[in-house]
Amino acid sequence: MGQDDPADFELDRFLPYLVNALGTRLSTELGAEYGRRFGISIPEWRVLAHLSQHERVSVREIYRRVQMDKAKVSRAAARLERAGLIEKAVPEDDRRLVALSLTRDGRALFSRIAPLALDFERRFLGRLSVEEAAEFRRLVHKLLG
Repeated sequence: MGQDDPADFELDRFLPYLVNALGTRLSTELGAEYGRRFGISIPEWRVLAHLSQHERVSVREIYRRVQMDKAKVSRAAARLERAGLIEKAVPEDDRRLVALSLTRDGRALFSRIAPLALDFERRFLGRLSVEEAAEFRRLVHKLLG
């Protein structure tokens, strides 16, 4: 059979499927933990996590960075704002943008969730040897780069 023969296609070996399945499983399992304990959704967590790394960020930057559509990011941001976890501001120099930032309560919540997320990551990578985990991380960064 040729290199691109449809008979050679195996979904369980197809990298885009495997990477998506892994990402979905990780996100869902972690989301269940922080959802149960802190009452936030996966999109809300992604917005909080992104804002924890940056002082003020536009909605546009967040949806590009966290790989979610603009509507999901906007809905998550609206829920977080209603909960007092983030605040929105419209910069004077570009009124089309909405800049988001964590409130004191948002930073406090993130400081409680981050150790849970890091522990989850440790447990997940614990399935690999130290060397395998380092190589896995290196390869993911290489493929994303």
